[in-house]
Amino acid sequence: MLPHTVREALRKYKTGEISEEELAGLLRDLPFEDLGFARVDHHRALRHGFPEVIFGHRKSAEQVLSIARSLLARQPNLLVTRCEPAAYQALRLEYPETRYYEASRAATLIREKQQLGHGKIGVYSAGTADIPVAEEAIVTAETMGNEVTSAFDVGVAGLHRILHEKGTLQECSVVVVVAGMEGALPSVVGGLVGVPVIAVPTSVGYGASFGGLAALLGMLNSCASNVAVVNIDNGFGAGYIAALINRRGNPESR
Repeated sequence: MLPHTVREALRKYKTGEISEEELAGLLRDLPFEDLGFARVDHHRALRHGFPEVIFGHRKSAEQVLSIARSLLARQPNLLVTRCEPAAYQALRLEYPETRYYEASRAATLIREKQQLGHGKIGVYSAGTADIPVAEEAIVTAETMGNEVTSAFDVGVAGLHRILHEKGTLQECSVVVVVAGMEGALPSVVGGLVGVPVIAVPTSVGYGASFGGLAALLGMLNSCASNVAVVNIDNGFGAGYIAALINRRGNPESR
């Protein structure tokens, strides 16, 4: 198998471990490989420190598998979000080590475990119904090489539940808070910690929650100045940003 990164390839070429032809083969499809239905961004890992993630929603099993093959030929690990069961089965048939997370519909294939984050990422959900979005954040952050701690159903309807987590919260370098309904939990957490809090509104709630819009607006108007907000149900985006924050200053993660 070819080296997984450009830096690794250049080091191995310099020491004679790979040939000029093998190095050229790795670089041939940079910055992207055109599969016809998708242009796979092999330059993403060089720019962001993590390969392109497959958004599985509305992609056929064959499309997901083709993109996965292209990515895994050059990178050790894979993350597919919103992965349909049929796509997971196709991946598992070719890559038996693929793991599926039913709540979030995420699929991962981890062939090289790395610890790229300096600290700990906390992921907390206000309610049990918010767990699928929280799980997506957890899977994303862990796949990107971070230690993650989490707790579910710690919303403001029972304030003692999140206060019970105060010690663990204050050990985190960045916190992801997932909440539907009125979206109040991120403001509470923001007042307890002195680190970035990434708020994720969910589409959980009754009629006047408007599919997560009420939670989104509540979070955008948070009185806690360390709270930033991602899109409704976007656990992936929250986990990704948390991972970027957590690895700052680590040269191996670039």
